[in-house]
Amino acid sequence: MASIFGHGIVGFTITKVVDNKNLKWLLLAAIFSTILPDFDVVTFKLGIVYQHPLGHRGFTHSILFAILWAILLMLTLGRKHKFIWFFVIFLSTLSHGIFDAMTSGGKGVGFFIPFNNDRYFFQFRDILVSPLGIENFISSRGLAVLSSEFKYIAAPCLIILITLNLKKKYNEHTKRTKRSR
Repeated sequence: MASIFGHGIVGFTITKVVDNKNLKWLLLAAIFSTILPDFDVVTFKLGIVYQHPLGHRGFTHSILFAILWAILLMLTLGRKHKFIWFFVIFLSTLSHGIFDAMTSGGKGVGFFIPFNNDRYFFQFRDILVSPLGIENFISSRGLAVLSSEFKYIAAPCLIILITLNLKKKYNEHTKRTKRSR
């Protein structure tokens, strides 16, 4: 899996791309939604094997789960901005499986569970798989994971965020210039 940091910045970026006005709860929900699929690690403690549809990288990493979770949050929290809530939460939740399918470890992602239990990886698998547990993360392996995630996740997100900020400043400048004429 990508780390909590890699997943979290994606939820932040998606929210800012779609709408960055007055939706602070959406931002928090999006970041949480990028991390939520990994709550399935509890299945290891329950004796559920990895390859089981409810195992790690199974149903909670599926497209159907992302749709159901987005609908739930849209209906309970979205109120006036239902489409925006659905879109941001769906993309944020789905992004988790997408990035996990780009990692160097694991046994694939069950994108189509419960309709098809096969697990998938993308051909691009250069994101180093994150170690489980904070004690394993504070190591040279953890630093290598963070470096990998910065290169393939954080840097592209930062480029998007900087571009959005520059566009916003340009638009504000253009409006001020037009008003002063």
